[in-house]
Amino acid sequence: VQLQASGGGLVQAGGSLRLSCAASGRTFSSLVMGWFRQAPGKEREFVGCMSGGGRTYLEDSLKGRFTISRDNAKNTVYLQMNSLKPEDTAVYYCAARSGSIWYSRWVSDYAYWGQGTQVTVSS
Repeated sequence: VQLQASGGGLVQAGGSLRLSCAASGRTFSSLVMGWFRQAPGKEREFVGCMSGGGRTYLEDSLKGRFTISRDNAKNTVYLQMNSLKPEDTAVYYCAARSGSIWYSRWVSDYAYWGQGTQVTVSS
């Protein structure tokens, strides 16, 4: 599975960005797609994930601002980020895993990773 993330950039606080992650190499609808982020000097942290059937988990601290969606016909998962804050600044990674358990927050459970896209939120 190859993952290509895009959509990052520089945005002012309060602004919005939509990240995309295009997948290839395997039946997309069978994959659980996750989003993680890593700020400078910090460990990679879980943002949320979405099953092929549409079940979604998002970290409580991000609910109301972030939304995960996917288009199985386009082999793409999205992370819509609204009301961005400077503390959202990080490299955002998409990841994929297969298997019957749709939810996992652990980096080690995801076998496939995109290259990361930088999101910088200025105050």
